[in-house]
Amino acid sequence: MDNTANHRSRISDGCRIAFALISLAVGLALAAGGFRLVTLGGSFYYFLAGLAYVALGALYLVRSRVSLALSLSVAIFAATFVWALYDAPQFAFWPLLPRLTVPAILFMLSLLLTAALPSVPSATRRISAGGGVALLLGLVVTLVEMFSPHGGIQGEVLDKNARVASVVPPQPDDWQFYGRNVGGTRYVPYTQITPHNVTDLKVAWVYHTGRRTKGPGAGVDENTPMQVGTTLYSCTPEDVISAIDADSGKQVWKFDPHAHTAEHVSCRGVGYYDITKDDSLTDADRQAAADQPCQQRILVSAVDARLFALDAHTGQLCTGFGENGYVDVKKNMGPTENSKRYHPTALPVVMGHLAVIGGWVRDIVHGEPSGVVRAYDVRTGALAWAWDVGDPDSPVPPDPDKQFTLETPNVWAVPTYDKALNQVYLPTGNGPPDYWGGDRDAVKNKFGAALVAVDATTGKTKWVRQLIHHDVWDFDLPSQPVMYDVTNAKGEKIPSLIQTTKTGHIFVIDRRTGEFVTPVEERPVPTTPAAQGEHLSPTQPFSVGMPTIGADPLSEQSMWGVSTFDQLYCRIMFKNSVYEGPFTPPGEKPYIEWPSLLGGMNWGGISIDEANDIMFVNDMRMPLRMMLVNHEDAKHYKISTDEVPGFMGTLRPQVAGPYSGVRIDILQSPLQVPCNTPPFGTMSAIDLRTKKLLWQVPMGTAEQLGPMGVKSHLPIPMGMPTLGGPTTTATGLVFFAGTQDYYLRALDSMTGKELWRAPLPAGAVAAPLIYKSPKTGKEYVVISVGGAAHSPDVADDVIAYALPEGATAQ
Repeated sequence: MDNTANHRSRISDGCRIAFALISLAVGLALAAGGFRLVTLGGSFYYFLAGLAYVALGALYLVRSRVSLALSLSVAIFAATFVWALYDAPQFAFWPLLPRLTVPAILFMLSLLLTAALPSVPSATRRISAGGGVALLLGLVVTLVEMFSPHGGIQGEVLDKNARVASVVPPQPDDWQFYGRNVGGTRYVPYTQITPHNVTDLKVAWVYHTGRRTKGPGAGVDENTPMQVGTTLYSCTPEDVISAIDADSGKQVWKFDPHAHTAEHVSCRGVGYYDITKDDSLTDADRQAAADQPCQQRILVSAVDARLFALDAHTGQLCTGFGENGYVDVKKNMGPTENSKRYHPTALPVVMGHLAVIGGWVRDIVHGEPSGVVRAYDVRTGALAWAWDVGDPDSPVPPDPDKQFTLETPNVWAVPTYDKALNQVYLPTGNGPPDYWGGDRDAVKNKFGAALVAVDATTGKTKWVRQLIHHDVWDFDLPSQPVMYDVTNAKGEKIPSLIQTTKTGHIFVIDRRTGEFVTPVEERPVPTTPAAQGEHLSPTQPFSVGMPTIGADPLSEQSMWGVSTFDQLYCRIMFKNSVYEGPFTPPGEKPYIEWPSLLGGMNWGGISIDEANDIMFVNDMRMPLRMMLVNHEDAKHYKISTDEVPGFMGTLRPQVAGPYSGVRIDILQSPLQVPCNTPPFGTMSAIDLRTKKLLWQVPMGTAEQLGPMGVKSHLPIPMGMPTLGGPTTTATGLVFFAGTQDYYLRALDSMTGKELWRAPLPAGAVAAPLIYKSPKTGKEYVVISVGGAAHSPDVADDVIAYALPEGATAQ
């Protein structure tokens, strides 16, 4: 018996010493980090808790002090619990998790250890054992709760059955435009797939594009196929065009233009033109082309800065277009470096017999290529007009030999054509360079980060509405402006444009005049400390008449982490950075950009349930820690033009004024988890009648992207950064695939509840396409699956889903 007792005593002493060492290690780490945080003006909790855990470890090292150690353990956890409730920005699961989990584990271990020590009175051991088991159960419940959605918002409850449906304008039978209809709402009027039978959707066919998936410049598949009649038209990032039978998924034809470039390699869609239905032409014009090929043609603005036209039926080049089917859009653009510094990133927008294209400019140095927007005759490829803000008096058509103005604001997102007003709406970026504007001229300051209406026939400016003044945050307008009629404060229906932004603000603008439809306030913003030679705008427009998505100001308390330790790290990083709220001035000290140049909202745009006037928008929430670097300090950095996350720790060149570049890092913990509190991406529903948020839900799980970038294989629905856009149906479904995990999902449009999801072979950032076959009457949901942005898993799938035979709407 003595040997057994001695053996147990040695085991208990070993456990006691091990726990003491753990407490000492935790305490020293928290005390050291906490002291640093205190010197930065932050919370005292971590420093005091660290000292307390050091004392706790020291007490547990002394066998005779176990009872006192237990009392101290109780006090530490009780104080931590009270502090957590006080410190957390809200009483919610994700904010409390890093504040309480590690202290709860240490408290549980101290209780169970005490219960196992024979030197402790039996009554104390029983109480400790009970408390330890209760805490263990609480931690198990916490673990289980991680697999339930948290961080959503439930706004006003909307009874769809009691809501008077709006009159929906006639909808096209084809998905002929980027946003399905000319207005860009991605609203699908078909009713075959419903919330009741969506769970029956099965894979109908899979088409492999054969796209290049490896090597530099392979790009990201952002393509939403076009559907015209019984044929789909798909493009790869390097503009390989495929015609696909809409019912079988079999290839009709394929065309490879052998287009390559170095950066921003993507194709978001193609344009379509049918001369027999073009009412912008005279009868004589149409009759003259009656016997010619390419009466229906596909238009592609390629990543190597060529515009080309294909016969929609055969895939052959339309030889009467440009030179043997191609137009070189690099001409007169300046130093494009064979498309490396300039190329289109949005599809051609067809406006009668004209097609308008903008383009992406690298935005690094003065003298970058022009940001001009041009319209070409879709029949001949002839240049019809050019919107060159540096040459507003340019003749129509322009002088074929005159160079366009360099480094003007560009349009890389999708424009929108308004046939009734004969206007095309351009969402602009900025004239380079992005992050310092000390020498910007009046043209850049007027047209940068603005929504501009131009005459669709001449390209002349009609009105300008700037949404970011003197943008030095890379807040380019990222998405297609959507045409929709919205009520103003007087209850009048106004023909409007809805423009989402990277700042999380949603602006509603009268498309006739450029005036705001919903209230916008010019509010003061910080202007100091600013970069050398900079002159920031003292105010910025804030859209107060629409909900702001994912832009709540950051604070030390809102810093997050998987554990107490990385939350402490994030708090130190926050306090060691300049942050003055939205539009924090860029400078040579590390500053936080939130919402960041990644979004807020990005290029995917919105969708609108036109019968119920409900808008759906997804967002991402990733703060950045940035710093302008002068010419001397730049010598110590690696120069890189990589995108997220490749730019981490490097210098992104921005040669302007006294600066050589900008360092851009994600504000994240050493575990590579963003420092802001989840969700990191959501889907939101906004009632366009009341301008109120109906609901907001986290989108995506950590299944394919966990700490350190490792796949966790745990479907924790914390909401991950999103790209791409949603698609809405008349039956009350919202389809979306642009999450970091590999699923296509269907949500209930009234509640945001997930009704169905299908696993994908890789991520997908394109918007879903939904159409009804004119041959079979079957409704299909199609998604291009090429890989999530910057994901290691890449695919070349176009996947169609449909209801099995016999399944009908209920």
